[in-house]
Amino acid sequence: MDGAMSFNGAKYDCLLFDLDDTLYPLSSGINLACRKNIEDYMLKFLHIEESEALGYEFDNDEFHQYVHGNLPYETLKPDPVLRNLLLSTPQRKIIFTNSDKAHTARVLSRLGLEDCFEGIICFETLNQAKDPRSKLQILCKPSVEAIEAAINIANLDPKRTIFFDDSVRNIASGKAAGLHTVVVGRSELIPGADYALRSIHNMKEALPQIWEVEPRKRHDHVRRSTAVETAVRA
Repeated sequence: MDGAMSFNGAKYDCLLFDLDDTLYPLSSGINLACRKNIEDYMLKFLHIEESEALGYEFDNDEFHQYVHGNLPYETLKPDPVLRNLLLSTPQRKIIFTNSDKAHTARVLSRLGLEDCFEGIICFETLNQAKDPRSKLQILCKPSVEAIEAAINIANLDPKRTIFFDDSVRNIASGKAAGLHTVVVGRSELIPGADYALRSIHNMKEALPQIWEVEPRKRHDHVRRSTAVETAVRA
C-alpha cells in the first residue's frame, strides 16, 4: 500500500479500523458465536481448552474456516449511516483485523462497506510468508510487533494515523506503537485510549478534527499558489 503525505490539508492521513465489534456492535452475536466456535475447535482438533492453546500447532486455514464458517452473518445489516460517515472523511481508510480475508470480505459486504476502504490488513497479510503449519510466531493483535508490521505494510505515519478498536489490549499496543487511539464500544477512556466512542456512529461528534483542515496547510496552499502565479507571470 502506498502512503501519501497529506489529504486535503487534514490533520490526519489515515484512519485504521478494526473490524469485528468495531464497525458493528457486540450485540450482533457474531463475537459470542465466534468464541464458541474457537472453544469447539480447540476441544475437537487439539483436545485442549482455549486457555491452553498458546504454543500448540494447528492448520491456520482449517482454524479460520471452522471458526468463521458457521456464524450468524444474517444479523449484520447494511449500515448507510456509517457508510456516509466513512465516505465523507478525506483520509485513507484501512481495515486492520486478525480475521481471515474471507470473513472480512463477508462482513464488509453484509454492512455495505466493501468499497469504503483503500485496503485490508488481515491474518493472511501479516502472515503471508509463513507456511500454515510453520513453527514461526504468528503475527496478530495485540502484539506491538503486529501493529508495527501493519504500519509498515500500509506505509503509515503513526503520528498522523487514528486507530479504532474495541479491545483494551489492542488499544494499549496501538498507543505503544505511536498511534492515536480510539476505543469503540465504551463511553469511558481506558489505558492507552485518547478517545472513547460508545458507537462508531458517534465518530463525527467525538472527533470533528478528522474533518478539519489545518490552518497551516491552508496558508501553505495559498503561498504555493501565489508562488506559481508569480512564476507564470514572470
